Amino acid sequence: MSEQDDYKLDCTAVIADVWLMLDNECDQATRERLQYHLDTCGTCLEQYGIEEQIKGLLSRKCGGERAPEGLRQRLSIEIRRTVVIRTEAE
Repeated sequence: MSEQDDYKLDCTAVIADVWLMLDNECDQATRERLQYHLDTCGTCLEQYGIEEQIKGLLSRKCGGERAPEGLRQRLSIEIRRTVVIRTEAE
């Protein structure tokens, strides 16, 4: 099995996990797999850029406040669910 096979990810999974990478909440192996995919998939890289800009805007406007853990978990679940629903509907 090649390194490329090890790093194969579905675009839906990458977009669902991009916030983990942006928030530095994933391990090094996951970060490397996500980064490899972003480096080789222009569509996901573009989406990552949008998410990165949104995160920067939120950070500037919210003054670095951190949401309660329960809210963060619920939002994460909803974001993942929305990505899956959109993909299946297309």
